[in-house]
Amino acid sequence: MSTENLEQIRADINRRQLVNTIFAIIGLTTILVSILILLGLTIQMAIDGASRLTPQFFISFPSRRPEESGILSAWVGTSLVMLVTAIAAIPLGIASGIYLEEYARKNWITDIIEINVTNLAGVPSIVYGLLALGVFVYQFNLGESVLAAGLTLALLILPVVIVTTREAIRAIPNSLREAAYAVGASKWQMVWDHTLPYSFGSILTGVIIGLSRAIGETAPVITIGALTFIAFLPDPPFKSEFPYLSFAWLQAPFTVMPIQMFNWVSRPEPAFQLNAAAAGTVLTVMTLGMNGLAIYLRYRFRQGIKW
Repeated sequence: MSTENLEQIRADINRRQLVNTIFAIIGLTTILVSILILLGLTIQMAIDGASRLTPQFFISFPSRRPEESGILSAWVGTSLVMLVTAIAAIPLGIASGIYLEEYARKNWITDIIEINVTNLAGVPSIVYGLLALGVFVYQFNLGESVLAAGLTLALLILPVVIVTTREAIRAIPNSLREAAYAVGASKWQMVWDHTLPYSFGSILTGVIIGLSRAIGETAPVITIGALTFIAFLPDPPFKSEFPYLSFAWLQAPFTVMPIQMFNWVSRPEPAFQLNAAAAGTVLTVMTLGMNGLAIYLRYRFRQGIKW
């Protein structure tokens, strides 16, 4: 190889390294600016709502007087709706991902299902609200209830859970499956005892991402009839007499934190803006708490696998 060719190769390598460096700097700068803007807005929201973050704020119902108004019905409704969402979406999503990745035959039907699941992850949330209005509210006669809202948000995050489960399982090397088969494990034993434990940390991350999206959604729950003002709580899920469980709360009317915030923001009084900022701070803490729990559980699962 001639000296001119070597110099040309070095020049090409140096140019590509320069381009990579510039791209890395631009990407890092963009990320830092975005994080700083988001952090600044969050801090400003927390500062604005700090004066309203009192114990009374959490145990008071909404009121026409901003200084007496609270988020009791909103955070209770959010908790119940998210409970239904998690119970409906997590088992179904994980089971669907396992089936599509480990059991389903690779044919045109499976390809159509995979394409539709991937596309559904990007469908606007209002479409799920309209679907739930026609199916859950009118067809199944669930009404404007906690159950209908939970199932609606479960449909919303189900594609995310399925796609995340499939990607997590796909990342497990085939040598692990072959080793399980080599010692006589069945397909289900291979999935349950080997594939699923190693991929559960990534699956859990996707589940929490989906739940974090659902907890802040407003359009679907408004579409199915969530209330903007509610001054009572659903029946408690536990009773003092046998059978000690009550499911009446599933049919109760509800409101959630984003709707309560929207109601306060739409009012002209500045005091209600402070209430909205305080509610936004609580919602942000709830979301961060969910993500923190996911990180902790993922760490514990990985530690258990190592041992």
